[in-house]
Amino acid sequence: MSQQNQQNGNGRDFVLGSLIGGLVGAAVALLFAPKSGRELRDNINSSSSEWKERAGEWKDVAYEKSGVWKDKAVESSSQLSKNVSEKSQQFSGAVKDKVKNFRSSEEDEAEKAAQEVAEAIEEAAQELEKQQDSTTSSNL
Repeated sequence: MSQQNQQNGNGRDFVLGSLIGGLVGAAVALLFAPKSGRELRDNINSSSSEWKERAGEWKDVAYEKSGVWKDKAVESSSQLSKNVSEKSQQFSGAVKDKVKNFRSSEEDEAEKAAQEVAEAIEEAAQELEKQQDSTTSSNL
């Protein structure tokens, strides 16, 4: 991708250099051409008018292209924002589900532990009753 960017940059540099070279060459040709002063000034004025018109056209093209690129950038950023929002909602939902499952498993484990403690207490109470019954029967 960087090679393509470098090639695009080199292409633009070449075109820009060609344009500047063309302008300089045209100016030098006009200045050294065997014409009278009035004729030379008229040629310079007409050439500058043509270049001014071309520059205006290039400016209009640049505005159009920049508008297109701006629209693409806005569209891309809104799409990216939408994708990020959707993914964050999915991730948030997944995290909530995991937390809910974790809490459920913790509650299940706590309930099992409480059940085991209750059973142990009940067994201990039954043993105690048996011991009391056996002690009471032996005292009689």
